[in-house]
Amino acid sequence: MWKSPNGTIRAILDGTVFRTPIIVKGITPFIPSWKKPITIARHAYGDVYKNTEMRVEAGCKAELVVTNEQGEETRALIHDFKTPGILQGLHNIDASIGSFARACFNFALDTKQDLWFATKDTISKKYDHRFKDIFQEIYDAEYKEKFEAAGIEYFYTLIDDAVARVVRSEGGYIWACKNYDGDVMSDMVATAFGSLAMMTSVLVSPDGVYEYEAAHGTVQRHYYKHLKGEKTSTNSMATLFAWSGALRKRGELDQLPKLVDFADKLEQASIQTIEDGVMTGDLYLLSSLENKTKVDTETFLKEIGIRLKKLLNQ
Repeated sequence: MWKSPNGTIRAILDGTVFRTPIIVKGITPFIPSWKKPITIARHAYGDVYKNTEMRVEAGCKAELVVTNEQGEETRALIHDFKTPGILQGLHNIDASIGSFARACFNFALDTKQDLWFATKDTISKKYDHRFKDIFQEIYDAEYKEKFEAAGIEYFYTLIDDAVARVVRSEGGYIWACKNYDGDVMSDMVATAFGSLAMMTSVLVSPDGVYEYEAAHGTVQRHYYKHLKGEKTSTNSMATLFAWSGALRKRGELDQLPKLVDFADKLEQASIQTIEDGVMTGDLYLLSSLENKTKVDTETFLKEIGIRLKKLLNQ
């Protein structure tokens, strides 16, 4: 009954979510050609997450009505319901789309990666096409020369063509998607790389606010087992990398090199634990390592702690 808390925070911050797989030795992507991470850039405002929807009885006529400041109305028929049905209204705003575009272009320049953007503008000739136009206008005016100097590329394609390209690619680029597309495609990419828990997620707002989270959200089934006193084998990597990402950013903003170093070593220790063959149940089923051990949640964290302590004492 309640809207997604993550969706609410994203809407308030009006940011872009960047999600990148965590690559570890022994976990082979389901798509053999994928050699490098694929970062999903997800617009985090509007679309279905800020929708208005209702059920419609037979005999109703639904119209899209826009009223300007002078009280003049513009109307367009949505559907004349001869039988019962459902109705949904979506919106977005140019300013948020522009912020999304700039966040993607800046991230591409920072990471020296190509940027892809995809919608379905052949079907949605106003809504999706507006995204396409704003991206292109901002790119041509503000980023074209910077991209050429950096030796990276921006290009637009239809979402179905993008899916085909992604499956055939080797990775190593940023794929920008509208809110709903990004929600679905980030889960697809994460799962194809191995596990939803092996995905970093950071929301970057236009005014420089960063919000780090676990890409998979809650782990409800495991939590209920924990409440019963049962052992769980929950992969903590996405949560750990949310903390390490936030700590690193805090260290960068406050010029605290020791905090940045701690974040780097926390990630290093986490990856090293899995590559040493110590892992939770989800990765145990996927790992191709010859010597591997499935451990519970607490043991996995303790093993990371042992390796982190060694790295910090070096």
